[in-house]
Amino acid sequence: MKSLMSFLQLLLEEIGERCGVSTSRDFKEISARVEHEGISFLTISLARFGKDFTKALDEGRVDPNHFSRWSKSGSTPRFLGGMLDLVFDRRCGTLLDEPSLEAIRGIRQVTLAFAKIGLQCSREREELALTKFVEIESEILARDPYGAVNGLRERFRHTGKVLFREMFTEIDRKIYYNEIVPGHGPGATADRLLGNEKYDLAYWPRRMDDVFPFLEYAVPSWSAFHRADEVNFAEPGDEIPVKVTLVPKTLETPRIIAIEPTAVQYMQQGIKDEIYAWVKNDHVLSPMIGFEDQVPNQLLAIKGSLSGEFATLDLSEASDHVSNQHVRDLLADHPWLDAGVQACRSTKAAVPGKGVITLAKFASMGSALCFPMEAIVFLTVVFLTISEELNVPLTRNLVKDFRAKVRVYGDDIIVPVEFATAVAANLALFGYKVNGNKSFWTGKFRESCGVDAYNGQDVTPIRVRTMLPTRRQDHAQIISTVSLRNQLFHAGYSRSVEFLDVLVSRFIPFPRVHPGSSALGRHTYDGYDVHHHGGRYQQPLVKAMVVSVRIPVRKTDGYGALLKFFIKKGVKPIPDPEHLIRSGRPEVVSIKPRKVRPF
Repeated sequence: MKSLMSFLQLLLEEIGERCGVSTSRDFKEISARVEHEGISFLTISLARFGKDFTKALDEGRVDPNHFSRWSKSGSTPRFLGGMLDLVFDRRCGTLLDEPSLEAIRGIRQVTLAFAKIGLQCSREREELALTKFVEIESEILARDPYGAVNGLRERFRHTGKVLFREMFTEIDRKIYYNEIVPGHGPGATADRLLGNEKYDLAYWPRRMDDVFPFLEYAVPSWSAFHRADEVNFAEPGDEIPVKVTLVPKTLETPRIIAIEPTAVQYMQQGIKDEIYAWVKNDHVLSPMIGFEDQVPNQLLAIKGSLSGEFATLDLSEASDHVSNQHVRDLLADHPWLDAGVQACRSTKAAVPGKGVITLAKFASMGSALCFPMEAIVFLTVVFLTISEELNVPLTRNLVKDFRAKVRVYGDDIIVPVEFATAVAANLALFGYKVNGNKSFWTGKFRESCGVDAYNGQDVTPIRVRTMLPTRRQDHAQIISTVSLRNQLFHAGYSRSVEFLDVLVSRFIPFPRVHPGSSALGRHTYDGYDVHHHGGRYQQPLVKAMVVSVRIPVRKTDGYGALLKFFIKKGVKPIPDPEHLIRSGRPEVVSIKPRKVRPF
């Protein structure tokens, strides 16, 4: 904690110097609050200050409700007052005509740097998150999925047809003819199968077998048909529920994910791949909906902050609020796709301390179909709203007119600003909670897919993701700190960088390298360290630490290995020659000394 505070002091001083103000009193207040509240001041209280500041930027003034827990001088807080005076008028709290971009960037950097540090929440906060997860199920069951608005369901279904009919029809056909190519992800499963163990499937829900026959999708050859005698074809009441688990997100709240059973995830992956492939190649959908590339959202956010043309909307707990009824209505005219999606959708969840509950939501994070289906639902709501606001029927030609103006990536939604209020209202009508603190359209601030922009400039804070290392064995912290150091270097925080250089050099050799080097080294503009030349071509080499990943030993052979071959995507062989021996997510991520190229 001491080194973290020393780092913060230097960072704050550098930010103050850039803005031409003193920050010594600000650091004294931080120190006093940390001594009293602990690290939660940096991760929660300071982050709330940053969120209030961002919202004030969007609204163009400091509202009396902003910074409610901070003493004020006039309309703005005393804390960071020197920089705040470069952004807001202290007397009335209104945004200056020409606020300092450097001050905006600096205030957000110091207040939001620690908001996403990877620390485990308290048990009370974890219990609150699990309770909320269960309460959301009750909310979905209790509410009308269309807010009791006459004709809304029919308009929703029609909008889905205009947008996705061709894609749904093709996937529907592939399911009917058993042409889906399933697959396994690298993560954990509810039945605790890992890596290559997943290819020896011994569990298959009976209702899934009605749409995706085990003998078609899990048996690699005629000679393996006897495997069906060894499989547990679980009846609906005996199915393995998804396993709800908590993973660190912020110190204020954990992230909830649901770990799916192996067989269910196996078929989800197949449908997901079909959706991804179709959208990628569709000239109408690909500019408007993304699954793997966040850059279009980020660029639109920057453009919107400059021109005011686009609004960025964010939803709270988006995946947990998507009703299964909305998904079913979109797929109503495609019976095989609907049946397939429902067959590989888990209907129950095992929640720690809450027992097994029935799910009304479509799926939680952890399902391979959660991300694409929520984006499909949200895009449908967006265009339903656009059609209503323009008071014209939705057609394919109208959709094409908005290809460069609408973008959905998960729950990050970008729409033309003139539709923002109506889209937010309709999303709420459908039961989706628009996060007012992270949705922007009135001022010059925008946020989408990890990029924050003000007036056309990137003002995204550099995040501290872990505590700083205290010994050489802190491999994850060292890797993270090297990344932090290099991000700060490219942002021009020279003294903060020097502090981290000294800190990291206590534990590992820390040479100067090019950003493209595999070494854990210092990015620099002044040339690279070369310790000697070697190899066949006497290439320059540097002694450095590199990230070493150990894939666990999980062997497969026989029918499992044959199945892995037949469901392989593409014509190229699997690049890892040991893939039948080692598989799954790494057991250990460590650092090891190597001689590598410095560039």
